Amino acid sequence: MSPAAAAPSRLGRFRAALSESPPLLWAFVYFFCLLSGYYVLRPVREAMVASSDIEAVFPHAMVAFFAGRGVALGEFTLQVIFTAVFAIMLLLQPVYGWLVSRFPRRVFLPAIYGFFIGTLLLFYLMFDSGVAGRGLAFILWITVFNLFAVAVFWSFMADVFDNAQARRFYGYIGAAGTLGAFLGPMLTKALVKQVGIANMMLVSAVLLSACVVCILKLRAWAVLRERERRLASGEVPMGGKFLAGLKLVAREPLLRWLALVVIAGVGVGTLLYNEQNAIARTAFATAAERADYFATLDLAVNSLTLLVQLFATRPLLSRFGIAPALLIPGFAIIVGFSVLAASPLPLMVAVVQVVTRASEFSLAKPARETIYTRVGREWRYKAGAAIDTVIYRGADLGFVWLHKLLSAFGSSAVFGAGLLVATGMTVGVLRLLREEAKLPSERGAGGAVEDAPASPA
Repeated sequence: MSPAAAAPSRLGRFRAALSESPPLLWAFVYFFCLLSGYYVLRPVREAMVASSDIEAVFPHAMVAFFAGRGVALGEFTLQVIFTAVFAIMLLLQPVYGWLVSRFPRRVFLPAIYGFFIGTLLLFYLMFDSGVAGRGLAFILWITVFNLFAVAVFWSFMADVFDNAQARRFYGYIGAAGTLGAFLGPMLTKALVKQVGIANMMLVSAVLLSACVVCILKLRAWAVLRERERRLASGEVPMGGKFLAGLKLVAREPLLRWLALVVIAGVGVGTLLYNEQNAIARTAFATAAERADYFATLDLAVNSLTLLVQLFATRPLLSRFGIAPALLIPGFAIIVGFSVLAASPLPLMVAVVQVVTRASEFSLAKPARETIYTRVGREWRYKAGAAIDTVIYRGADLGFVWLHKLLSAFGSSAVFGAGLLVATGMTVGVLRLLREEAKLPSERGAGGAVEDAPASPA
């Protein structure tokens, strides 16, 4: 079939999917606005992290404190940031667990996004008035926001869609996010030099407000699915202990392998991220130039992601299940890191970064999320969130310090270690697939697959 004929065919399938499942449109808008809101701000964060001016990130008093003890804080920028993020995640995880245990879905979902919108308005005031330390506070905030907001999104989608629908629709939903991730950097490139960084906070706040509207609209379909299939209702608090998520990960083999795959994926991404920031720090003189560079890189990632989502994600998931979508990124990363270990050229680092992130967003992430449609709500909202926040950032922390050690031996040592991690990730995927095959298939309205994997914690 020619591309011209294929495009209408894909559009027709998308229209048919919207007719079959009305909540798909609201899920589409939700993820579009969520990633637009994040990607408006991501280039700002990257520009700050890669800044050669250390006081653009850390407060003067903090820089002076470390300097007085013989420590050049600028040499440990990423290590300090990642350590602080992990500490924040440890503090927030029990708060999040308490929130989802004690309040129904209609309360905790809007509350989470309302918190992020409120803090964005606070950052607008901080950047507009030039408050010292705003750079570090913003970097920590957006890193926490990205993980919690996206984790909550996918947990909610597993309330709305069953496993068969997820395999058909998650590709479309992922593509919506990619389109939003296109819009965000484009807005930043178009506006940041004219209106300044402070006003980009307001743009993001408006987009997140649209997410709250989508949550309110989608809740009715989540309730309907739970009633039809006689599943545990999200309209009542799920109960359980606030640390049940971490306990589930420690106890259940499926969740342990999921966590291992995420840890390895974070490892290869962190090693690449550190090399990329080192390049940007020396190549660009101003924050605006670095923001423009990272926006361009994000556009490249999102272009490749969208192509894969349009042509491969839905067919792979609906016809062959999650195995190809999980294994293909692993093999691609192994090839990329093999090339970098042999010849770590700056351009090749950027290329592998694009391929790595695009394959994670377009294939691996949607595939992993379909697993949560076949398990209980505590697995989704607590264990899934624990993996995507505390465990994710714990891996970040470990690998950012590992990079600091390996970078003393040169880029080839960094990418050689990354090759080992990528190989371990592929082995982990194979074990994950074995555990996933043991899950019961989602049954019809009389089934209660949600009741099978449950936590007593």
